[in-house]
Amino acid sequence: MTLASETTTTTATATATTVQLRLTDGWFAVCDLSLLMPGRGVAALLPDGHQVALFLDRTGRMYAIDNRDPFSGAAVLSRGLTGTHQGHPFVASPLLKQRFDLESGQCLDDETVRVATYEVRAR
Repeated sequence: MTLASETTTTTATATATTVQLRLTDGWFAVCDLSLLMPGRGVAALLPDGHQVALFLDRTGRMYAIDNRDPFSGAAVLSRGLTGTHQGHPFVASPLLKQRFDLESGQCLDDETVRVATYEVRAR
């Protein structure tokens, strides 16, 4: 699977019903858009066995990052707290509290660490 180097965010539309991620072989339907709520993450299993964490912000923008916390190894980022830092949306790991930029995957607390991001859309 090829991962996007930066998350492409999409604003969910009123007519869209399915959240999709771009994978190597095309778009993959992950879940129904109604499962995403602002401020709460959703974990989903990909065909290759990896997990993705999906987020929807209050403006309707969606984000998708790897669900695995690189500091603890646990698949928990979907359970983290969301917020913004200098205008950038982030999720804080529920275990050790490191923050990850939802657009780039960059750890805001350790510049040497990054999580994978995915291009996401609603159709």
